[in-house]
Amino acid sequence: MDDQETQGAAGTVLVAGGGIGGIAAALALTRRGFRVKVLEQASQLGEIGAGIQLGPNAFAAFDALGVGDLLRSRAVYTDEMVMHDALDETLVGRIPTGEAFRRRFGNPYAVIHRADIHLSLLEAAQATDRIEVVTSFQVDRTEQGDGMVEVRDRAGHVHRGVALIAADGIKSAVRQQYVGDAPRVSGHVVYRAVVDRERFPPDLQWNAASIWVGPNCHLVHYPLRGGEQYNVVVTFHSRDEETWSVRQGSAEEVQSYFQDICPKARQLIELPNDWKRWATADREPIGEWTFGRAALLGDAAHPTLQYLAQGACMALEDAVTLGEALRVCGNDFVSAFARYQQARVARTARVVLSAREMGRIFHAQGVERLVRNSLWKGRDADRFYDAMEWLYGWTAETCLA
Repeated sequence: MDDQETQGAAGTVLVAGGGIGGIAAALALTRRGFRVKVLEQASQLGEIGAGIQLGPNAFAAFDALGVGDLLRSRAVYTDEMVMHDALDETLVGRIPTGEAFRRRFGNPYAVIHRADIHLSLLEAAQATDRIEVVTSFQVDRTEQGDGMVEVRDRAGHVHRGVALIAADGIKSAVRQQYVGDAPRVSGHVVYRAVVDRERFPPDLQWNAASIWVGPNCHLVHYPLRGGEQYNVVVTFHSRDEETWSVRQGSAEEVQSYFQDICPKARQLIELPNDWKRWATADREPIGEWTFGRAALLGDAAHPTLQYLAQGACMALEDAVTLGEALRVCGNDFVSAFARYQQARVARTARVVLSAREMGRIFHAQGVERLVRNSLWKGRDADRFYDAMEWLYGWTAETCLA
C-alpha cells in the first residue's frame, strides 16, 4: 500500500459520471473515508427518463448506501407483476409482490421515477462535505502513474486522484480507451412517457407492474408518485437500421408498429403528448473491468437491455460491492478492484444475456407465442420466487461471496 492510500480520507477518488451509478459509487467511497470528485459532462446534474422498476436487490443496495428509508418514502409498492398477451388479452402470468414476496426476499418490489432515485442519492451526497461535483467536464483521456490517475477533458482541464471509477455510461470514454469495443445496437426501439392519472384509462389503473407482450413488441405501464402519474413504455423492433440514440419520438411512428394489438392495450399508445425515443443497445460481456487504478461501473461495464428492469439495480449493486471490496482490502485499490471484478463479472453477464433472452420471449410470434403463453400456466407464487432467487436474493452482506 502506497503513502497516498495509507492516508485514507486524504485520498481523493475521481468518479466519471454523475448519474445513478456515479452518485451511488461516490456515496460508497465516502463510507470508506475517501473524498470524491464527480466529473459530469452535463452542465447540471439530473436524470433523464421516466419510471423504473426496483427489485428487492435495489433496496438492499439502498440500505447499504444509507438511503433506504428515503427511497422507500418515494416509491410506489405494487401488488403484483402481471403479463397479458397483447393480441387476445390472455393472462400469461401473475406474480404477487405483497407480503409473501417481501418475506421471501427481505425487501419489496416497487416502481419509482428515475429522477426520484437520483434526487435521493444526490441529497445524501450533498449532506456530506466529502463529495465535490464538477459539471461540464467530458472525459477525454486518462493517464496513470505514481499511484495516481489523471483525467483530462477535451478543453485541457485536468483532475487527479488516487483512483478512477468510470460510471460514464454505455458510451464510456474510459471503456473506449481501455477496451475499445463497440456497443451492440439491438434494433429494438423504446418509447417512454409519463401520463397524469386523470388522462390514464380507468380500466388500466392497476397497482401492478404490467406488461402486454406481442409479436416483435410489448407495452408496459405502472403507477408513479402515489398513483398521481403512470409510466408508459412501448418497445418495438425497428424496420430501419438504428444507431444508439435518444431523441424526441413521433406519435405516427409508434402507432404504426401496434396495429394488430388488442384495443385495451392499444389505449396506451394514444395517451402521451410527448414521447422520448431510445434506440437501445447493450455490449458483449467482458471479463476485465479494471485497469490498474481505473475501474468500470454500471453501464460503462455491463450495459443491458431493459427486459429484466435491472440496469440501475446492477449499477447500485456495483457501487455497494466496490465499497465492500475496499473494506476487506483495507482501502487498497488494486486489491479491491480485483475483488470487485471477481464478484461482479459473472452476475452482470448473466443479467445481460438473460435480458436478451427475455426480450425474445416477450416478442414471440407464431408457435413460439403459444409456447411462451404456456410457460407459466398454473405456476404458483413459490415457483416464480424460486426462479427469481438468483436475481433478487442479492445482499450487501454476501456480495463478495
